[in-house]
Amino acid sequence: MKMLPQCAGEENWVDTRTVYIGHKEPPSGSEAYIPQKYPDNRIVSSKYTFWNFVPKNLFEQFRRVANFYFLIIFLVQLIIDTPTSPITSGLPLFFVITVTAIKQGYEDWLRHKADNAINQCPVNVVEGGEVVRKQSRKLRVGDVVLMKEDETFPCDLILLSTSREEGTCFVTTASLDGESSHKTYYAVQDTKAFTTEEDFDTLLASIECEQPQPDLYKFVGRINIYSDRNEPIARPLGSENLLLRGATLKNTQHIYAVAIYTGMETKMALNYQSKSQKRSAVEKSMNAYLVVYLCILISKALINTVLKYVWQADPDRDEPFYNQKTDTERQRHILIRAFTDFLAFMVLFNYIIPVSMYVTVEMQKFLGSYFIMWDDEMFDEELGERAQVNTSDLNEELGQVEYVFTDKTGTLTENNMEFIECCVDGHVYVPQAICNGQVLPGAMSMDMIDSSPGPGGKETEELFFRALCLCHTVQVKEEETVDGIKMGLHQGKSTSFYISSSPDEVALVEGMKRLGFTYLRLKDSHMELLNREDEVERFELLEVLTFDSVRRRMSVIVRSSGGELYLFCKGADSSIFPRVISGKVAQVKARVEHNAVEGLRTLCVAYRKLSVDQYEETCHLLNSAKLALQDRDKKLSEAYDLIEKDFILLGATAVEDRLQDKAADTIESLHKAGMKVWVLTGDKMETAAATCYASKLFRRSTQILELTTKRTEEQSLHEVLFDLSRTVLRQHGTMTRDTFSGLSTDCVDYGLIIDGATLSAVLKPSQEDSSQGNYKEIFLEICRNCSAVLCCRMAPLQKAQIVKLIKASPEHPITLAIGDGANDVSMILEAHVGIGIMGKEGRQAARNSDYAIPKFKHLKKMLLVHGHYYYIRISELVQYFFYKNVAFIFPQFLYQFFCGFSQQPLYDTAYLTLYNISFTSLPILLFSLIEQHINMDILKKDPSLYRDIAKNSLLRWPIFIYWTFLGVFDAVVFFFGAYFLFYNTTFTSNGQMFGNWTFGTLVFTVLVFTVTLKLALDTHYWTWINHFVIWGSLLFFVIFSLLWGGIIWPFLNYQRMYYVFMQMLSSGPAWLSIILLIVTSLLPDVVKKVVSRALWPTTTERIQNADKLYNGQLSEFTPLASLHAPTRRAADPQNAVPRRSEPLSKKTMFTHWRGGNDYCTFTPLLRFADNSRHLGAGYAYNGAGPETSV
Repeated sequence: MKMLPQCAGEENWVDTRTVYIGHKEPPSGSEAYIPQKYPDNRIVSSKYTFWNFVPKNLFEQFRRVANFYFLIIFLVQLIIDTPTSPITSGLPLFFVITVTAIKQGYEDWLRHKADNAINQCPVNVVEGGEVVRKQSRKLRVGDVVLMKEDETFPCDLILLSTSREEGTCFVTTASLDGESSHKTYYAVQDTKAFTTEEDFDTLLASIECEQPQPDLYKFVGRINIYSDRNEPIARPLGSENLLLRGATLKNTQHIYAVAIYTGMETKMALNYQSKSQKRSAVEKSMNAYLVVYLCILISKALINTVLKYVWQADPDRDEPFYNQKTDTERQRHILIRAFTDFLAFMVLFNYIIPVSMYVTVEMQKFLGSYFIMWDDEMFDEELGERAQVNTSDLNEELGQVEYVFTDKTGTLTENNMEFIECCVDGHVYVPQAICNGQVLPGAMSMDMIDSSPGPGGKETEELFFRALCLCHTVQVKEEETVDGIKMGLHQGKSTSFYISSSPDEVALVEGMKRLGFTYLRLKDSHMELLNREDEVERFELLEVLTFDSVRRRMSVIVRSSGGELYLFCKGADSSIFPRVISGKVAQVKARVEHNAVEGLRTLCVAYRKLSVDQYEETCHLLNSAKLALQDRDKKLSEAYDLIEKDFILLGATAVEDRLQDKAADTIESLHKAGMKVWVLTGDKMETAAATCYASKLFRRSTQILELTTKRTEEQSLHEVLFDLSRTVLRQHGTMTRDTFSGLSTDCVDYGLIIDGATLSAVLKPSQEDSSQGNYKEIFLEICRNCSAVLCCRMAPLQKAQIVKLIKASPEHPITLAIGDGANDVSMILEAHVGIGIMGKEGRQAARNSDYAIPKFKHLKKMLLVHGHYYYIRISELVQYFFYKNVAFIFPQFLYQFFCGFSQQPLYDTAYLTLYNISFTSLPILLFSLIEQHINMDILKKDPSLYRDIAKNSLLRWPIFIYWTFLGVFDAVVFFFGAYFLFYNTTFTSNGQMFGNWTFGTLVFTVLVFTVTLKLALDTHYWTWINHFVIWGSLLFFVIFSLLWGGIIWPFLNYQRMYYVFMQMLSSGPAWLSIILLIVTSLLPDVVKKVVSRALWPTTTERIQNADKLYNGQLSEFTPLASLHAPTRRAADPQNAVPRRSEPLSKKTMFTHWRGGNDYCTFTPLLRFADNSRHLGAGYAYNGAGPETSV
């Protein structure tokens, strides 16, 4: 799979481009004017053009093995004299190719339509001092564009000036990354005074910037402005000056900007890159079976060719004279004759390879995906969103998941932050309600320090509150003036609200408001806040050192009205504490750790006073880093590193991110279904661990193993890994490669916590010592024996590495990744199935995923119900297709032994052509769309049923061989049954004898009825549609046969089927033999099913039996646990009801029944559970041996 084009730490230097604003040459002598050629602003998302559609589409379709194979067969039929007409394979192939081409052509036409709408959109361009309207596709790099409010940017632009005095504009980037919050962008300082078209006519400037690259959040450039002086003024350009195509202008009347990337070079277009094609396990099985059938086909043709020449070796049996063979044909070399015969047999038997299976599977996947979209239980009222399917190719993979990798923030939690408390110098403040217009801080003090803050304490406290009011990038969306806000506060309600790209920041600023310090606005680069005395304080904002995920902190430099310079910094404790030189570190640290264990998100706040000299030095450092075109990020982070140091610690804050509704229930269900859940998060260890306990990923009894930087500092990584693997393997003994659930008989439940830094060390291949090269294996071994793993402090790329590592492990498990933010995209693309959550962090994850769901709780139904059904349906579909084609073609093979291997077809051409297309295709398609072998409620209530289908269990070789043998058996019954019943040639009522076409038609009639009834016997869920389609198909066959044989068709050059079908039906023995043969061929399968259900029922079959007994009301009152297969060792009656906190000591696990407080001890249905007397309502939670009874 393709990783995201450039990952952290691998930026390669890309060459630059120079853009001349307004296409004006720079003053002579300043630099060489080299106009470069750039693409126009056309967007092309379509795949085909009018001219290349046919060849390109055909080429793509014939790359599929099955299609190519049928094309070859069709050509062979055209070239040599074959027993069947070329129409028989040409027609189905033509049908398949046409249907697929129409579908793809229609999809592409829609893309063309969308492209044209975008490309012809009008845009205002400034040319020669006036505004001209142009079509969007005619924009060129260097054009100055005028954009108005609520317009969408037509290409990537650098902001030159805006209608706002301070030179800012607000933009929403919802269509790019889904973030609906308003982001602030800044005009170039030296051009923000240009406000009219005439002004821009006088502007002489050039922009140097990097060549286009897909990272939305990265841009490096500089603008050179030529004034009257010789030396141009250079100013840095960063992502805060770059307006991206697809974003929308908000809250700003108009802006002027210059186009720098157009058309397919815009960042939005570069992010279109198609995802790598994912293929499901079922498709791989299908291809393996296809190869087997191809081998069967070739061997059949070979056997027949050899036998033909053995038969003709006897001179009496050589071609008789009346076959009119010419001498030239007789003189041909025997090898050439043998080869053409071999090809003719290949053509005769080629129907064993089902071409229509591919069409049916495609239709099943495409139509089946609508059931996910239509599911009302997966509709979210709050978001007004349904589940979406972006890739229908992976439906059945949802039923095969073994590992679930989930993000924490926004996926398990709501990403809805609430300010809980702050701690200043050891004093804890909890915001209270506003009482009579006065904000009362609830000062609960800690024991370490005297409860009343001293005289210096008050100052520190106010400095802390100010720091939080100033150190952020929050915007205020006002509805009234400042007085209105004052008024609002006094009436106990505010009339402004905050918007920010990070929910944490909004929570902190709102928390400060509740503690008496209100942030008002940013105006003319001054930040205003209202203190407790209702006085407005103004601070000049000088620099913002933006947050990034590597530093994990952000800072601002402000000047107070008294002229003092402050550097305020807030960030993760791990990135602030090492940079602090004074302050009450011990108390704050203790409080931070206490809050983290409670599952709160903590941030630390620190400050440093700057002298004027220090500030100037700081400015110089930042400016030289910002102007760099090469490695700008690296230079900036070095500069930040030098500036953010020697802090005085002020305090810390705690914000709560609540768990999503039913997140814990979902994780518990996934565990019971035998999936291993890993949480991959960027959060710190304590917070993440607390969330894991809350969401039942770790139980109280789980023994936690740590593989963290803290431990590897004390011991070497080598020792830590071997310690852990000893601990885990000693418990698990010999059962390391545990079946599937990771829970063995008497084992402790282990949970592993690992952090990003240690993970890098584990995955890094070490050069110097080859013995350490197997860290990966040891790490995998430990992970596979833990029931849950938490990875914290992860970079986005590391999330993908973890998924890749598990995918490549020896068992090749099926993985699923679920996340809601842009940082989860690489993990979603890497996993077998990627699920995006339509969250607060934007829609990027949902757009790049295979499926998108509104909330984490919907994952339960998605996997346990939809995934289960899809897998059951498609596995039946694949097996049934192979079965019905063996039953169809094997009689043809047997017939050759009775016709001197002369390649005589047994069935008529029409039957050969229509068998797969119309006689037997609809019932199986419908079955594969609506079959429900078990009631939906039961699947949800009893997750362990999911284990029944794990590891592609329904498409294993034994089952495949059983279906193939069933097909062969049925074929033998049809052929020899008909052969022996009519051995003494039967006469019809008018004395005519049965001929070879009647014989073939008889076999074909029995065949169609048998395979259709076989499907009817396999159907558990009957609706009127099933009845209509199954009986309708049989009726259609009869009507077609009567019509086909009842009329002399003028366009046919033979009339061999004329009256054959009616004649067959007019004979009593034919009716009798049809009924007899159908019963005989269906009998063994029915007997096998009845016997195995009675003696060795699977859990699924027990539940089906019980459901029938209760007329489909099973889900309402039966204890499901009693229907599980009895455990091999009955649980000890004394401890039959263990407490929740106990580990899974016995092979039983008890389930809550209908939300009761106690564990139920229903008397089980003795009929279904032999040993269940001892079990109460126990879940047979077998993890250990290979022959698990569940």
